[in-house]
Amino acid sequence: MPAAAPPDAPGVRSTLPSLTGLRFVAAFIVLISHTGYLFFMGARPEDNYADYLFVVGSLGLTFFFVLSGFILTWVAREDDTRRLFWRRRLVKIFPNHLVTLAATVVLMIISGVAVTVENTLPSVFLLQSFFPMQEVIQGHGINSPAWSLTCELLFYLCFPLLLPLIRRIRDNRLWLWAGGFTLAVLAMPFVAQLLPDQPVMWWGGDMSWWQYWFVYHFPVTRMLEFVLGILMAQIVLRGRWIGLPLGWAALLAVAAYGVTTQLPDVFAWMSLSALPLALVIAAAATADVRGRRTGFGGRTMVWLGEISFALYIVHYLVLYYGPVRAVDPMHGMETWSFVEAVGDVALTIGISLVLAWLLYTFVERPAMRRWSRPAADTAVRSGQRPPGGPAPAPVPAAAPTPTPTPAPVPAEKPEPVQRKEPTLLQ
Repeated sequence: MPAAAPPDAPGVRSTLPSLTGLRFVAAFIVLISHTGYLFFMGARPEDNYADYLFVVGSLGLTFFFVLSGFILTWVAREDDTRRLFWRRRLVKIFPNHLVTLAATVVLMIISGVAVTVENTLPSVFLLQSFFPMQEVIQGHGINSPAWSLTCELLFYLCFPLLLPLIRRIRDNRLWLWAGGFTLAVLAMPFVAQLLPDQPVMWWGGDMSWWQYWFVYHFPVTRMLEFVLGILMAQIVLRGRWIGLPLGWAALLAVAAYGVTTQLPDVFAWMSLSALPLALVIAAAATADVRGRRTGFGGRTMVWLGEISFALYIVHYLVLYYGPVRAVDPMHGMETWSFVEAVGDVALTIGISLVLAWLLYTFVERPAMRRWSRPAADTAVRSGQRPPGGPAPAPVPAAAPTPTPTPAPVPAEKPEPVQRKEPTLLQ
């Protein structure tokens, strides 16, 4: 017998509030990584606390990439089309991105930061991670975290092509494929050794920019984590989940992070935690399906999870141009007292949360409601027209509208099972 029964009947998928809550945890980890890195780098440069915080941000990013593959597979509909899927995905990411990009350009001009073709134009079309140039991806004063949206855009373009192929994998070989992609992720730093060893990264060490870009920024490399998420979703949906509790999966992820911090150079940036985080996602999803409490599926955590994308895309602007003023070469953390630095970091986090709520409320959610599906599809969902049928013709005012006689309903006919709309819509 399989280790666990499939979570739902065919065509019916449960909501996954815990994964929505965990999205906020991942976004908040990235925020703490960026703010904490500057804090410890300026306050105590002789310690290596900054390295631990810098690497922990990569943990949150890996979680997002694996989660994308898992959730898109979980909510995939048989009646969906590539065009509709791509439309929803583009509407999901571009409004937030373009608004924050415009804000970035304005803030750069006000602060005297040079606006160039390199640090602006590739970002407009979310192509920056395909350019192995530090000025394009990590230029001074730009909204650097937006580079990951280049990876997400590639994931979205490839997903309708990947899912049918992965669905052909036999049930008893899913874990074998998951292990194979995990090994491929771990092999990327070794492949990176073939790339030029100059120029070196600005924070020192023996890692070159080319090696770092290939392992961490190159969208094709990060695609491996996305596919791992698709495979893990198939494992859960087909009843091949091993029943690992969420707590144990989380401990494995923490252990993987601890090992990663001790690895040298480019090896510290590989996604050693990809498989443990995939196990966390699968365990949380299974707990939600079975009605178990995880601590991440409450109303507050779900709301925070819903604004997590906005938080991720806006927090770096607050860090650069807010109280910390990281855009200044000699920002205050190098001279402030510990209490002053902590106060400004806390203020940065608070402002980021408020701006994320505003961005989600007035940009992301209205854009999704207005443009994520065609007007005809919206009419079908609201019951104004039948699926696949023409729009109802207007009835002349003078013509009486006949009252239809309802057809008899068999007493024993069960109610049709309605598809559950997922809490996590990516």
